[in-house]
Amino acid sequence: MHQQIAFLGLGVMGGPMAANLVRGGYSVKAWNRTPKRPGIEVAANAGATIVSSIGEAVETADIIFLCLSDVPDVEQVILGSRGVAESAKPGAILIDTSTIGPDAARQIGAELKKHNLRFLDAPISGGDIGAKNGTLTIMVGGEQQDFQEIKPLLEVLGKTIRLCGPVGSGQGVKLCNQVLAAVHMVALCEAMQLARQQGIDPNLMVEVCSTGAAGSWALSNLGPKIAESDYRPGFMIKHIIKDLRLVQASLNSSGQELPGLAMAQSLFKTVQAMDNGAGGEQGTQAMIRAYQGKQPSDS
Repeated sequence: MHQQIAFLGLGVMGGPMAANLVRGGYSVKAWNRTPKRPGIEVAANAGATIVSSIGEAVETADIIFLCLSDVPDVEQVILGSRGVAESAKPGAILIDTSTIGPDAARQIGAELKKHNLRFLDAPISGGDIGAKNGTLTIMVGGEQQDFQEIKPLLEVLGKTIRLCGPVGSGQGVKLCNQVLAAVHMVALCEAMQLARQQGIDPNLMVEVCSTGAAGSWALSNLGPKIAESDYRPGFMIKHIIKDLRLVQASLNSSGQELPGLAMAQSLFKTVQAMDNGAGGEQGTQAMIRAYQGKQPSDS
């Protein structure tokens, strides 16, 4: 395990992922745009070396992970002044676990080829729980040879790892995943509302329904949080809204409409506007507030 690893982006997901790579026996230099974030401490406590610049993180790295928020962030970190493209050594492999959509992934991959750098898009699913436990689902787009080279690292981070096709394909599968996650949340919130209306303990509904045909990751993992009005983020509403924006952009050229997607977007945006615009910082399970009409919560 002599490979040198850089990890850029130590948020709710990135911090635990960097920590797991260290625990897996890899040497990791990690960087985050904003100091004093909890994810930085998580990575540092595991033994990652926290550095103050992108260049310092990537200059000797064989493998460079990114876990960032949106397309402009990824483009700036990779292609901006003193970014990865300028600082990484030739032949290094970039693995972007952010959700940025197929078009952006293909464009970034093409630019990196000009710098003799390899690129795989590898968006992830599984929330903060999967990031902490190393059980993420990882959807990869890129060359078969590059995938095989970095697969041992992905196996430290995830349980289900699949090469979906060329660059951009991982992003395509991830967008499908986000539609499922968003519409599942609508179903979960409506089932919780129905349980309460009938005087049924929501936790009982979660326990029983999780074992049948209606079982899902959302029901098992987020249902109990809704029952306890726990809206702390594993995955923030503002981030799912961003992902659904990418889905909508991919649909625009075809003229196709997805009614369930539109409903989920509307409900998430309703909660995002709560708390004087801070509702988007809550976890996706806070969608239930759109049904309850809740105002600022202490949870």
